[in-house]
Amino acid sequence: MDTQHKEYEKMKGEIETEIRAIFKANMKIFDWDIPENDQRKSARLIVTAMEEAIDRLKEEIEAGKYDDY
Repeated sequence: MDTQHKEYEKMKGEIETEIRAIFKANMKIFDWDIPENDQRKSARLIVTAMEEAIDRLKEEIEAGKYDDY
């Protein structure tokens, strides 16, 4: 196993925890801002926004933006 995979194995749980924290924080904001919030719909929209952000990051990675990070 190479160094990157060792670090990945070490960090993936923490990364998931951080993603869930971002999701939950945004769910709270939707609840505060929207009377009678449809929580399932809000959850789907938040996940869509997160997926779009991940897609943009993937594009940036492929374009070499983080090659000298």
